[in-house]
Amino acid sequence: MNIQILHKKLIKKRLTISVAESCTGGLLAHNLTKLANSSKYFQMGLTTYSNGAKIKILKVNKNIIRKYGAVSKQCCKSMVQNLSKISKSKINVSITGIAGPGGASINKPVGLVYIGIKKGKTLLIKENKFKSNNRNLIQTLTVKKVIKIIIDLI
Repeated sequence: MNIQILHKKLIKKRLTISVAESCTGGLLAHNLTKLANSSKYFQMGLTTYSNGAKIKILKVNKNIIRKYGAVSKQCCKSMVQNLSKISKSKINVSITGIAGPGGASINKPVGLVYIGIKKGKTLLIKENKFKSNNRNLIQTLTVKKVIKIIIDLI
């Protein structure tokens, strides 16, 4: 995992970052804060696991969750846009998905994860289909993917 590279870049470019995680349960925030001096860039990490938390804390419209589900591009986009308003960070990240082994459906298999990244006017919503039924592996692969996307973005 290139967390050291991201750590150095964020400090050098004086960028701040905040995250709103669901299926990764705080793993991204943990990785972003495990190195000394991470307080120079890390502002907040919200683990909005339940639909209620997404609605109450991140102000995701309950109709988005009702119509598309919590694991959707629409929910991921709303999470990252609203996190951006709350945190005022330069970079904001949202993650929502199905890490398994349960909770899947035909249309939403285990390993389906949406990653939202907002940096300035740039807004990316990426759909990922990790080919695994291993919960920990899906969470780890998601965090690795986020770190790579941010490194490429900055």
